[in-house]
Amino acid sequence: MAEENIAFKSFYYSLGTTSFRMQNFNQKIEQQLDLLNQFWQKPEYKDKKWESNEPVQEAYYNFIKESDFLKEGDAPRKAKDARQKTSGMRDIGLIDDNRRLTPIGKKLLEVTKSNDFASDNFLQIPKDSFIYFQQLLKTYITIDKDTGVRPFILLARLLKKFNFLNKEEFMYLFPLCINKETTEFIESKLSEFRGQDANVGEIVTDIFMQQQNYKDALAYFISEKNVTEETFCKVGLNRKSKDYDRAYLPLYNAIKKVYFENNKTSKSVLDLYEASDIGNVKTHWRKFLFQTSSSAAIRKSPIDQLQHTNMFSNLEDVETFKTVFFKTMHLIKVERTLEDYFDLNRRYLKISDTLLFADENVKFDAIPKYYFSLLPDDFYKLAFEKSDKLAEVQSLEEISPYLKLDEDKLLKAINKDNKTSFTKIGEIKKFVADERTERFNKLIDEKFSDKQLIYILQLIQKRADKEIQELVTDDADIPTIFEYILGIAWYKISERKGDILSFMNLSLEADLLPKTHAGGGEADLVFQYEEAKDYPKHSLLIEATLADSTNQRRMEMEPVSRHLGDYMLAHKNLESYCVFITNFLHINVISDFRNRRKMEYYGGKNGDEVINGMMITPLENELLVTILRNGVKYPQLYKLFHEIQESSLAPKEWYEKIKEKITLLKQK
Repeated sequence: MAEENIAFKSFYYSLGTTSFRMQNFNQKIEQQLDLLNQFWQKPEYKDKKWESNEPVQEAYYNFIKESDFLKEGDAPRKAKDARQKTSGMRDIGLIDDNRRLTPIGKKLLEVTKSNDFASDNFLQIPKDSFIYFQQLLKTYITIDKDTGVRPFILLARLLKKFNFLNKEEFMYLFPLCINKETTEFIESKLSEFRGQDANVGEIVTDIFMQQQNYKDALAYFISEKNVTEETFCKVGLNRKSKDYDRAYLPLYNAIKKVYFENNKTSKSVLDLYEASDIGNVKTHWRKFLFQTSSSAAIRKSPIDQLQHTNMFSNLEDVETFKTVFFKTMHLIKVERTLEDYFDLNRRYLKISDTLLFADENVKFDAIPKYYFSLLPDDFYKLAFEKSDKLAEVQSLEEISPYLKLDEDKLLKAINKDNKTSFTKIGEIKKFVADERTERFNKLIDEKFSDKQLIYILQLIQKRADKEIQELVTDDADIPTIFEYILGIAWYKISERKGDILSFMNLSLEADLLPKTHAGGGEADLVFQYEEAKDYPKHSLLIEATLADSTNQRRMEMEPVSRHLGDYMLAHKNLESYCVFITNFLHINVISDFRNRRKMEYYGGKNGDEVINGMMITPLENELLVTILRNGVKYPQLYKLFHEIQESSLAPKEWYEKIKEKITLLKQK
């Protein structure tokens, strides 16, 4: 074995690229399909190639920058950035190598343009999600010329066998399943440890130590009498530059001194702490070596904060020490890379809306779970077979005959587990809706207490966008999240009465968090109340905006009254009114809404239908915070809004009275 031939060879994969982590994932894909479609229609680019054509790539970058798709400053290498921002769509077949829309990409764009995402499939997932589902079934990741995998089918195989994967299993083991042998090895280990505290690190180490290059590198490392920086350049197997591995020599020497030579002086431990400062892996090393992550605590009492017992303790000879160091070094490297890949894999797989990523686990949603449980083992052989139809529009049965839906078997499986008696596939719609509502209420209980809702609303007031997305989701923009939070808040104020998921009229992912579409941001919240002791049967439209000042007058005065007017014309025998919620209310918006109570609203083709006045109650965000903080419920608000509406107060005084009355309300 020539030492120069020891090189990194990939044994794991990711969907997409770490160079471009897309937030608002659905929205960004849809926007880029539209932008690419527009770009290639320009006469100067219509017949141009993309591949190996940096001027065209740079022109596309400038085009999407001018279209306000990019918010950041100019990229140092525009052509490279353009390639990165489109490569993920190529990987799932929406565009080809020349960045032209494929037939399936055009179909997705049509759905987006129609703004109709309602489910039309037995899985009860949105139209666009079903397209992604079909594409993910075909998506193949090439590892090398002889090896590759379809990640979605592979995950379906693992979920059929184990029902769920926990976060560690999904993050560290799932991407290592690059062939039949490794997959079967991981399955055997999961079967052995399932229900126990499996050491995922040991499984990862077993897998990379089966690779010949790692065996060769360890043999060379052990044989080296004098370990130098060059030694680590050869045995580090770095994916990029070998020079990054020079930093391991001080760490190796420091660990050897503290643990193998048992030199645990304050100076040697502090030297160890400094030597562990290696790029993006330092946190992992320090977790192994120290009891705290606090630099101040370590510097104050280095010996007290040292992990006296770990994998480096009580090793009898240099060969064993070198072996442990080598395996630990590469385990941390692999885990750090897979942690980078975790978000990419999760984000791409989530767009199918068939998977739930909650409670630190990944599993199939209800109907996909039953569907895949019925597929024969032969179907899962496709996990390691390449598809040459990625760009084409295919039915499930065309992707694989095994995917043909057997309605009777699916209904039988659902009925058996849930004590139901469905006889037609269309009947499971209510089953799915009930299951989603139950999960949504659980999500509210766990994630959106009144205190948390108040905190998020206050962040929205300050437009602390990054923190808002960290608390809710980064797959939706802030206006969509605002509407989602308002829906949850009002549902709780209404004592959880009614079908909240239909009231919200928002696009939700399988985990029931919001997502934004390219044409999104226009959905209304429509709460429908049955007759009760405190109010008649009626509907309440909630309109929300984050626009302020002049923009608010321009953007909201006409749309809000139009939405309510059209709704009232469509539901003539139903009492309906609107609550408008925003961070800041412009006085002329208040005036417009107040005076709508006496204004006619005309509809119909020729203006031959009329509404004689409408009720629009404006609220600033801070008042909603007060309502939540004081535990006020909807019957109290309904009474207050209607009593003040009937008063003769002028607009400014009218809104001041609303504020005063709400502030005085207390929980009954």
